[in-house]
Amino acid sequence: MLLPESSEFHGQLQGSWEALGEGAPTLSALAAVCARGVVDPPTEVGELSGEAEAILYAAKDRGVIEVRGVRTAFEAPARLLAIYVELDEHRTIAFRNREDPQVTVRFFDGFCQLCRSGFILHHLHRDFSLSKTGFEAAGKIDKQKVESLLGEATEFGLHD
Repeated sequence: MLLPESSEFHGQLQGSWEALGEGAPTLSALAAVCARGVVDPPTEVGELSGEAEAILYAAKDRGVIEVRGVRTAFEAPARLLAIYVELDEHRTIAFRNREDPQVTVRFFDGFCQLCRSGFILHHLHRDFSLSKTGFEAAGKIDKQKVESLLGEATEFGLHD
């Protein structure tokens, strides 16, 4: 087997490297898990983590969720993929913590749990939303149950 021409190989490597820098492998995996929930919805859902319930509650009105990292952040914990939920047209809540990356990871894991449970739909690139069953489950969550977890998130204007 012959290796591709040097310039072709570097072009392929560059594309792969750029995709890695955008979180493409993880986003693709999440999209595949969400697609499985559309094709073969789970028949039962286990108990959700507090983080998963907090994400559902935050998304209950608008249902728009984005998974993104901040590539330009100076410190590595600030570059991790994290869950962003649009509270309304002007406000977003980010489940990330630059000082304590474990917070970011816990909420990311909660989001993964929601994907496996069929509560999340993947749309384009890093754009996700609640599914019909996700909206239904979100409407049943008591704010008091997740209030302390919601307090771990950062709220900011949509275009901050």
